[in-house]
Amino acid sequence: MKCIVILLVVLMPALCAAESRILTLEQALAIALDKNRDIEKAREYGQYVQGKYVEERAAALPQLSLNGSAQFSKDESLSLMGITAQRQFGRSLDLTVSQPLYTWGKLNAAIRAAEVGLKTADQQLRLYRQAVYRDVTTAYYDILLAKDLHRLAQENRAQKLRHLEEATRKLSAGVATDYDVLAAEVSADNSRPEVIRTENNIRMARERLRFLLVAGAVDLDVAGSLQTPTTTTPLPASFDEAFTTAGKQRPELSELRLRIGIYEELVTIAAADDKPRLEMRGAAGWRWASLNDPGPTRDGDGAVWNVGVYLTFPFFDGLRTRGRITQAESDLRTQRIAAARLLDSIALEVRQAEFSFREASEICAALSGTVKQADRLVQMAEKGYEFGVKISLEVEDAQVNLLQARSNLAKAQRDYHVARVTYLWSLGGAGE
Repeated sequence: MKCIVILLVVLMPALCAAESRILTLEQALAIALDKNRDIEKAREYGQYVQGKYVEERAAALPQLSLNGSAQFSKDESLSLMGITAQRQFGRSLDLTVSQPLYTWGKLNAAIRAAEVGLKTADQQLRLYRQAVYRDVTTAYYDILLAKDLHRLAQENRAQKLRHLEEATRKLSAGVATDYDVLAAEVSADNSRPEVIRTENNIRMARERLRFLLVAGAVDLDVAGSLQTPTTTTPLPASFDEAFTTAGKQRPELSELRLRIGIYEELVTIAAADDKPRLEMRGAAGWRWASLNDPGPTRDGDGAVWNVGVYLTFPFFDGLRTRGRITQAESDLRTQRIAAARLLDSIALEVRQAEFSFREASEICAALSGTVKQADRLVQMAEKGYEFGVKISLEVEDAQVNLLQARSNLAKAQRDYHVARVTYLWSLGGAGE
């Protein structure tokens, strides 16, 4: 038993390493677009509307049915008149067919509505793909940011520990006081919570990505950089251009417009319920008959068939059809109102996304040289402290400024990437 435990302990790191995977942004997106639950649901909806189309189209095709029966009967109601009742035994087998000839446009409207439904499935798939593209990209850069902040926290703590070591050394040499050592200890201790916090942020960001990729028990990590690209796809130059693009490309708006077309067809379908309907019905088969009691049994069989054209005109149904028309027209107006409201919402999203993207771009440009200046300031402060011309407080200030500059730049770079993909998403072009 001890041997098994020891073997498991030895092999555990290797087993864990086998389950870990490092992904680039492109790899993460490819996995998400293949396995994400929302995208799978959208694909299943596509199968559903395909089935709905087949169902509606079936109403315009001939309906065939094979029917068989066997019956035994005896009628004694005429026995008082001296007529002897006969027992009858009959069997039949026939094939029936019915074919709508004219339905006042009801069947054609149903088929057109089902065809439009197929297009809504495509738009819904686009909607989920774009949302997944945005969410996975955001999760990817969240991990990179968390890792950068964790690295900065570790570097800050390492620097605090070096200062503690330096203060201790100077105390031993008689050129520093107990106060200097205690201050260095407090500063080093205060740096530890940020290391713990940023390490936990990495774990949470990885869990978010694992959820989006449906990765199960696989331990995911990402490879990449927060550096902003030097060349990017050009974005709209004005809000009017961006809003026009969004109005054409946003999948949820396209889907809602298609649904308006479906509701228009539903009004046509409701209006045809009290109109004339013409259809052809026919049957062909074979019947067997047997009569007995009294007298000898007499059997017979032969072919039977019939065909006819039938007119149905429910010209008054208690105003039921009128009520259905009113409901269908109200649903149509509701969808049009929803489309107008969605367009207003998209306009707001485009404006906010544009503002956020421009803000992130400007902050990145403003911070591009700040880190170099802050790093140079720390070097100068540390050299001055070594030669005794700078006090520890000045070194601390310089280090805080450098840490703040690096953190701000990392956050700004993350915000730039996220704002850009959000802007693309608001235009309906994320991942396309």
